[in-house]
Amino acid sequence: MRQLIARLGASWAVVALAVALVPAAAHADGDPASDVLVTQPAFIPWDAGVSTARAAQLSSLLQTASREGFPVRVALIASASDLGSVTALWKRPVAYAEFLGQELSLVYPGRVLVLMPDGVGLSENGRTLALPSAVASAGLRGSLAERAGNLVRGLAAAAGHHLATQPVVAPRRARAAAQTPAGALGFVVGVILIALAWAASLHARPPEGRLGRLFTPDGS
Repeated sequence: MRQLIARLGASWAVVALAVALVPAAAHADGDPASDVLVTQPAFIPWDAGVSTARAAQLSSLLQTASREGFPVRVALIASASDLGSVTALWKRPVAYAEFLGQELSLVYPGRVLVLMPDGVGLSENGRTLALPSAVASAGLRGSLAERAGNLVRGLAAAAGHHLATQPVVAPRRARAAAQTPAGALGFVVGVILIALAWAASLHARPPEGRLGRLFTPDGS
């Protein structure tokens, strides 16, 4: 019991630190995904309509990919509001993937996959990557989360990493996991981080020069 109390106390200290730091980070770049993806493998906003089970499936897939030597972080962008103060990049998934990759490059120089309702963007260390034609088709069908999973598996396979399809956790099991102290705390921390990043981004301003360069009339 003492160990559990100590663990919870330490975790809540992390939450308190996040409360203090996330708004400052969001003020610097303006988009909530860049704040969440610093520590999480996926940015899944509430308006993406992703169930708890489907979100857990995608997170598990990304963790497996990282263990297999193919790290990738995913941002699901369901509406312009998910971009915070960089709404000029709405419907420009390729440009936003480059922008997001640059924002993360100091702490995460790897692959960043962006999915919007109308397209997909991929970057690595802030530089745009072309999706292999055989892989791109995997991102055309299903919900944003389903498309993301298909694309991650396709990209990994193209690089020689074969990832098994992750099972969708039954809602009852997902709720049971969330009801354990560790599960409940993890859920609360995740919600707090995303909510803080999103709220703070509404008051932020993007780096105008970089945004202007990315947002071109014929950009994606």
